[in-house]
Amino acid sequence: MIIQSVEPHLLSCPLPEPVCYDFYGGRRTVFKRDAMVVSVRGENGLVGHGPAAASEETAKLIVRDIAPMLVGNEFSDPAGFVSLAISKLGFKALAAAGAVEVALYDLWGKLEGCSVTEFFGGRKQVTVCCYGSAGMYQSAESYAQEAAAVCELGFSAYKYRPALGPAEDLRTVELMREAVGPEVGLCLDAHGWWRMGDKSYDASTIETLAHDIAPFGITWLEEPLPLDDDSSYAKLRSKEIVPIAAGEHEHDLAGFERLVESGSVDIAQADVSHHGGFSGVSDILKLCERSGVAFAFHNWGTALETVVDALIGSCFPRETARWLEYPQYAHRDSRVMYPFPLSDELVPDAPFPEKGELPLPEGSGLGVTVDESVFDKYPYLPGPWSIFELESPPSKLALSGDHALAWAEDSS
Repeated sequence: MIIQSVEPHLLSCPLPEPVCYDFYGGRRTVFKRDAMVVSVRGENGLVGHGPAAASEETAKLIVRDIAPMLVGNEFSDPAGFVSLAISKLGFKALAAAGAVEVALYDLWGKLEGCSVTEFFGGRKQVTVCCYGSAGMYQSAESYAQEAAAVCELGFSAYKYRPALGPAEDLRTVELMREAVGPEVGLCLDAHGWWRMGDKSYDASTIETLAHDIAPFGITWLEEPLPLDDDSSYAKLRSKEIVPIAAGEHEHDLAGFERLVESGSVDIAQADVSHHGGFSGVSDILKLCERSGVAFAFHNWGTALETVVDALIGSCFPRETARWLEYPQYAHRDSRVMYPFPLSDELVPDAPFPEKGELPLPEGSGLGVTVDESVFDKYPYLPGPWSIFELESPPSKLALSGDHALAWAEDSS
């Protein structure tokens, strides 16, 4: 089969009104959510789709450098495509090549009449365990109410983002545990603790707070320290206070090897969109399996990203692939976070969790339908999707739609 086209579709879903979240040391404003989907079309009319890291640079890289590698050429087994792209373009192509690889596997599965999971050893799990993820910066009481709402939906764990100051962060955990009972897992995504300017928590404060929250049964403490501080991560984890999770900001397999070999994490986190497609995440999962490190999918995008993460996760036993992040957008339940209707409209037949377990699609390829009319409904809006304003030192930082990109100074 000859490949006819490879196209990135960069999309934006503006919020009805900007949402402002105050935190300890500043304020975060969310204006929109971005997404990107790659479509690969064959001469026989079949189309494959893959979720991509949403950024203008990634889209340009696909159009300029990756599409010419495929268009007009005979299509064969996608295995090795990401490695080929990196050999020609460097590691900057990892996320872009991974998105195209997923679309190729979707196309190949449709061509062969089988699920993409058959290309990765078949399914070891019939469902994937999800945790409900929401918890943008809010009061301790609001966090507790949201945690209870997420658990009412059937999830056995809830993740939130604490950044209220050490005393209030501890009180939040106390109120949440009271609200959800003793059996529900609580996951703290602490990236705010090192993004608050002069009010960022130091290592001593973090260790003290870890000790304080440990009695409340914490499932994991995520990214409590600056990302490049391996020695402090290893030191904190060695004290076995609470399980430590990290990895979503790593850029390649070597970064995960460093995390694992340095003893920095109990739980590694990655996703298909940012870490090299199915093959990239499969390599990370194999590393975790060999090393006895648990794995939890980072997943903060559309329903398409949820599906592809679940599919590759199902190819590994639950002892390794333990958790899949399931974002709780307000268009699904008004009690949580903000709306992101693009997510579900993009994949109208995507499965939903049942009692915290996500059923897997049974069809060929990815097993779901991508509604391409969404590409026209949600045209891309340039500019950052979120801005952080820090009190001290006074600064404004803009976050692009691509979660893995470094922050850039806001020029608005």
